[in-house]
Amino acid sequence: MKKRNFFITIVLTVIITCGFTLTLLNFTSASEKENDSFEKLYSAYDTLKQEYYKKIDDEKLVEGAVKGMVESLDDPYTSYMDLKESEGFEENISSSFEGIGAEVTETNGYIMIVSPIKGSPAEKAGLKPRDKILKVDNKSVEGMSVNEAVSLIRGEKGTKVSLEIERDGVGTLTFTITRDTIPIETVYSEVVENKIGKIQITKFSENTGKELADALTELKEKKVKGIVLDLRQNPGGLMDQAITMSNMFVDKGKKILQVEAKDGSKDIYKAENQPIVDVPVVVITDNGTASAAEIMAAALNESEGIPIVGEKTFGKGTVQSAKTFEDGSSMKYTIAKWLTPSGKWIHEKGIEPQYKVTLPEYAHLPYLNPEKTLQEGDVSTEVKTAEKMLQALGYKTDVDGYFDKALKNTVVAFQRDHQLKQTGKISQDTTIKLMDLVREKIEKNDTQMKKAIEVLKSKME
Repeated sequence: MKKRNFFITIVLTVIITCGFTLTLLNFTSASEKENDSFEKLYSAYDTLKQEYYKKIDDEKLVEGAVKGMVESLDDPYTSYMDLKESEGFEENISSSFEGIGAEVTETNGYIMIVSPIKGSPAEKAGLKPRDKILKVDNKSVEGMSVNEAVSLIRGEKGTKVSLEIERDGVGTLTFTITRDTIPIETVYSEVVENKIGKIQITKFSENTGKELADALTELKEKKVKGIVLDLRQNPGGLMDQAITMSNMFVDKGKKILQVEAKDGSKDIYKAENQPIVDVPVVVITDNGTASAAEIMAAALNESEGIPIVGEKTFGKGTVQSAKTFEDGSSMKYTIAKWLTPSGKWIHEKGIEPQYKVTLPEYAHLPYLNPEKTLQEGDVSTEVKTAEKMLQALGYKTDVDGYFDKALKNTVVAFQRDHQLKQTGKISQDTTIKLMDLVREKIEKNDTQMKKAIEVLKSKME
């Protein structure tokens, strides 16, 4: 399978981009606005303008007022973006960009990874869904908005960024990641054993529907007898794409999703065309499957009885829209809930698969920094990770986080087996080789994919 592309951005679930322009508050004097509900705001503005001991920048006051209103909603999916951030947001929807390739959101005061894009620097480095970002280049992101944190993480291709993260059950880890170009291709397909087609969707962008249609056509020409639809590590994207793509699998007239407004009214979206897929299908999800990817998984499962294999999904059940201001800045804000065809709201709950399957323990091991040397006498979580990697590759070693003489001999054996310089230390080429071999083993022992194929074969009989 081709490598999945991936990017760093704000969690998008179902963004419907609007081209409207909003004229910001007109800050006239409080006396002229005495009957206005914003009198307190105008009064504060007038007081600061007249009495603050330094010269005030009107633009900064306006920016602060809008940010304050947005932040008071305490909604991680509602945010204000200045011109630079807004341009980055548009890039994430429709084009490639440079960064590390991971979707982030704000949850309970933390900047958290939703999903790293497969094949991206973030995934290769070992970032995982629900990792909490504590620092970027030694700068704390505590109290920052998602946009502010993203602006620190993104950067030019070839440059490096250091992330300090907190992982449940592991503790604090540090990752040094080299930024790269994150491509826009979002659908990858291939034929595996017994004429089974495998399609991986990495994100729901402007052209994802067309990419999926092309992949399905190609697989049909190859006469596949069943399809595994891989939605793992898919952070979501555009709602209209999720609807269009679900319609390729769901019979005409059946529900795809419901959108509930704040007054309780519901818009029901149904399949408008006959499906183009006429072979059995199985969906794979994990805890990085979010938003629009959850819409599709739920639609296929509830309306067509297509089984889900893997792990519970992320749980994002809200719909966002966007407004652009005259100065090019913009605001992304939540406008509704989305519900599954049966009316379930999966927000902060996720979707449970019918067949629960986890990956092997070594699939969740953190990244080792090749620039850091681990050697005899060291005691650390990194040493413990290296021990687990060696153990996963068949080398006998204790897993205690202590780099003793026995571990040094094991490292020498590993280096000898793979034609590396036999230093007995873990760094540079040895670290890279160790991680590459573990990654290859994960791909060969993809327990979730194996189960999906097993379930699919039973449906093909």
